[in-house]
Parts: sequence; C-alpha cells; structure tokens
Amino acid sequence: MNDKDKNKISKFLSLILRHKPQEIGLILDNDGWANVEELLQKANIGFENLKEVVDTNDKKRFVFSDDFNKIRASQGHSIDVDLKLNPVIPPKILFHGTAEKNIASIFEKGLVKQQRNHVHLSVDINTAKKVGNRYGQPVILKINALKMTQEGHLFYISENGVWLTDFVPSNFIIS
Repeated sequence: MNDKDKNKISKFLSLILRHKPQEIGLILDNDGWANVEELLQKANIGFENLKEVVDTNDKKRFVFSDDFNKIRASQGHSIDVDLKLNPVIPPKILFHGTAEKNIASIFEKGLVKQQRNHVHLSVDINTAKKVGNRYGQPVILKINALKMTQEGHLFYISENGVWLTDFVPSNFIIS
C-alpha cells in the first residue's frame, strides 16, 4: 500500500473512530472501541491494510486490543468516550501549538477544548510546532503544567503520548 492510500485510510479512521462512527453505521462502546470485523465490512478495508495503517501511523493515532478484535482512536475524540485514563503528574512544562490568529483569544479565555474532549499538549516543541503549522503561522505556547497540577488541574496521557487536560487557564501560559 502506498503512502497516499495509507493517509486516506488514516483520515477516514480518524473521522469514524474519533468523531462520526454513524457515518458508516458503526457503533463504538463506552470506551471508544469498535469491533474490527464490523469496521472492515462497513469500511470495505482489508485487515492487512488496516493493520499496516495502525502500525505505521507516525502519531500512533489508533490502537488494537490485545486480541485484535477491537480498535479505537488513542485520543482526539469529539464524541463521548471513556478512555479509562488515570490522572498523572505531568512534566513541569508542556507545549501547545496553535496559529498566530488564535493568540488573543487564548490569552483572554485560556486553552479551551472546543469540540474535543480534552486540550492536547506535548512534551516537545517540535510536535507542538507541527500541530500549529496545520492552522497557519505557528505559535508555540509553554504551559506551566506542574503548577496547574499543584492547583488542582488533572492531566492524563493517552496511549500515544499526547498529554490531555480539560482546560488551561491563561495564567498558566508562560509564553
């Protein structure tokens, strides 16, 4: 399978497993898992192609259950799912990539999860920069995550290493 086909399937899986499973009549359980056989039938994808997309996705967006009978997105949902993540203490600083056009609003309202279940943060500047690039001229914000934790905010880490929180008040944004 070429990169173009893998990218197309990855985008399709992101849509179906994170936002709109009803587009193909797929039902996710409360934890966000879909039945692999049902997905393969409804999406007209072969298992080997699905496995290749999951295995080679650079952001590790998707994960199989241990028995390969279920699949789900690692994070980024806009639908109500429980990923069964436990709160963890984050590193002192986390990063968020955004576009320059969003800065005034962020410093006024903080980082808001919008339609997603969480605000997404990263441990490194390069990842944040890649995210910010998707929306225009990137701006990288430093978040005082440890101070947020000390003041009662909860953090989680997804299976693919994305740091998640419900909200980042603007007073925790360093730059």
